Amino acid sequence: MLTQEEDVQIRQQFDDLLNNCVRCNQPEDKAFIIKAFQIAHDAHKEMRRRSGEPYIIHPLAVATIVNHEIGLGAKSIICALLHDVVEDTDFTLEQVEQHFGTKTATIVDGLTKIGEVFDNNSTLQAENFRKMLLTLSDDIRVILIKLADRLHNMRTLGSLSPEKRKKISSETIYLYAPLAHRMGLYSIKTELEDLSFKHLYPNEFEEIVKRVNADERKRVLFINKFSLPIIDKVSDQNINYEITGRPKSYYSIWNKMQTKNISFDEIYDLFAIRIVFDNDPTIPEKTTCWNIYSIVTDIYMPRPDRLRDWVSTPKANGYEALHLTVMGPEGKWVEVQIRSRRMDEIAERGLAAHWKYKGNNPQETELDKWLRRIREMLSDPTSNAIEFLDDFKLNLFSSEIVVFTPKGDVKILPRESTVLDFAYEIHTHIGNKSIGAKVNYKLVPLNYKLSSGDQVEIITSDKSRITREWLDFVITAKAKNIIKNALKAETKNRTEKGKVLLEEKLKELGLHPNSRIFRKLIPSYEVATKDELYSKVGSGLINLDDLKKILKKNTRSKLIRYWELTFGITSETEEDKNDPTKNYDKNSPFLLRESSDADESTSYVIAKCCNPIPGDDVIGYKAINESIIIHKSKCPNAVRLVAGQSERVIPTKWSTHKVLSFLVKLSLRGIDHFGIFNEITTVITKEFKINMRTLNLSTHDGIFEGLVEVYVHNSNDLNKMIANLLRIKGVEFVNRVESSEE
Repeated sequence: MLTQEEDVQIRQQFDDLLNNCVRCNQPEDKAFIIKAFQIAHDAHKEMRRRSGEPYIIHPLAVATIVNHEIGLGAKSIICALLHDVVEDTDFTLEQVEQHFGTKTATIVDGLTKIGEVFDNNSTLQAENFRKMLLTLSDDIRVILIKLADRLHNMRTLGSLSPEKRKKISSETIYLYAPLAHRMGLYSIKTELEDLSFKHLYPNEFEEIVKRVNADERKRVLFINKFSLPIIDKVSDQNINYEITGRPKSYYSIWNKMQTKNISFDEIYDLFAIRIVFDNDPTIPEKTTCWNIYSIVTDIYMPRPDRLRDWVSTPKANGYEALHLTVMGPEGKWVEVQIRSRRMDEIAERGLAAHWKYKGNNPQETELDKWLRRIREMLSDPTSNAIEFLDDFKLNLFSSEIVVFTPKGDVKILPRESTVLDFAYEIHTHIGNKSIGAKVNYKLVPLNYKLSSGDQVEIITSDKSRITREWLDFVITAKAKNIIKNALKAETKNRTEKGKVLLEEKLKELGLHPNSRIFRKLIPSYEVATKDELYSKVGSGLINLDDLKKILKKNTRSKLIRYWELTFGITSETEEDKNDPTKNYDKNSPFLLRESSDADESTSYVIAKCCNPIPGDDVIGYKAINESIIIHKSKCPNAVRLVAGQSERVIPTKWSTHKVLSFLVKLSLRGIDHFGIFNEITTVITKEFKINMRTLNLSTHDGIFEGLVEVYVHNSNDLNKMIANLLRIKGVEFVNRVESSEE
């Protein structure tokens, strides 16, 4: 039962929602919203959340986000209120359709199916996410409401266990925040990132919040000092505008510190100035943007390499603005964002505002094209779910390049796209027949990486054949899918042809294919499977002229040796296989785990992508071969695994030992002076008695820099050594370098 105080709170929240429904255009809209609330309230009346509050608070909050922060209309508000009733209560989908119509029932059904995605007990998370995105083909509002649902869950994550908070935060930062970014919901994307950061790395989060807040008064004074000259000049132009200053999000600050290997004090664009103007209908928005740009650069010197013109060419998610970086007072770089009121609303509310301003304009925007590309990715029923997840993640990134056809048509591709990606973007047939290209009238190969502004002419030939190497040439999901499908079709044709040829040859010898024959043929022709044998016969790589001779041989010993060499399978006894002492890898670090589903006999592998050492915060990933791969918990690959395959992730920690040494690479930089190299080696080898594998330091123009590789027992020893190195006069920077190998 609800308390009187809770009932008053719920009614107040609902009244606020109803009174601020800016897109309730039809007379019956509010009546349907009231009806949906009453149904949801009644269905959830006995339910409470983990925090103890009435469950109805959650759908109400999601509906409020959908209305206030995304700007969707009455139907979306109704669906948000009902999004959990079919899954969690006795209310059926048929009843939803009966009360609110087919479209509302379709959206609620999509939201119910999304509820299964990343379910704690799910072992098919990647496949479930793929199914979730199929709803893009039905109604994009499903995804927008799901983002609102995830945002409220992240805002109220505190009542869950630390393990569950980390799992949900990993999913959020890996997929939902990039998805919000791609949908143009910048404020939601930023909040999802900051909340995920807070729960994944609480200590780092608190430190950055403290540093940002400590500088707040100083920052306000600086923004005022920077803005005053601009305010005077812009006001003289009779432009109605607002000018505000905002700090970078906590996550973006931390992420920049990690990716650039810099400290908090070294981040020069800690905050940005935003100028939002009310456009005069008689003057093009683009003209006003460049007019304000001219005013700003008359006052402050711009940094040419930091100009971003998304007014002439909007981002794929509809974002439009002019970004520049200028040298402000006190020698500080400041980013300035210039946008109209329309651009600002699209930036904050994303898709809803995008469609509102699009109106009856039938022209396909870059956002529409992106949605079409996602549907193309989803249309391949044979694609591997994990590969799809990686391809989709790639397509969420907003870094894009603008490339031109010979006739001047614009094509927008992800950054790092190649000539072959461009060819497939033009047409499948063009891609399949490509042999090279002319980029800016210069002949280049298919794997040439394109840059913004390139003009590309594809060269084709009817003799061109798709090869497996092409998969390394492309990054777009569209090109990958086409190439994979073509290779599969070609392999199938070769396999069928090889099967016919082998059966005909055996028939000439009076034989029929059976398991005994294949046990002789597979090792003799050095293939792993029957299909590989067929494929190589079909492609002419295997000649069957010696078939009769091979079948007469005793191939048992060769078979055993072949499988030993190829797959590491030995002729050990069943008793040997079950002996844990024979399976345990003596060279692997000994680990204590908090999970019971890994035993002491399991072998371990240190991930090369992040090279964790004892003392680092780590997780274990159980591979298909049952070995445990150890990643640093901050490693991007670890975040991806937690988000997509959490059922294989094992909570892991190091045992206390100093038996093994681990190779670590350090980057050093500083001001050169006589004897500094000797001081560095003294600290490493004499003070800490640490072995060095390589030392590669060089000096130029009074600055030294380079790399040193050392063997350490754990991160504690490493951190102490780094601290002592930094005490050496002249040493300015020492940082651990993590390998980029997969």
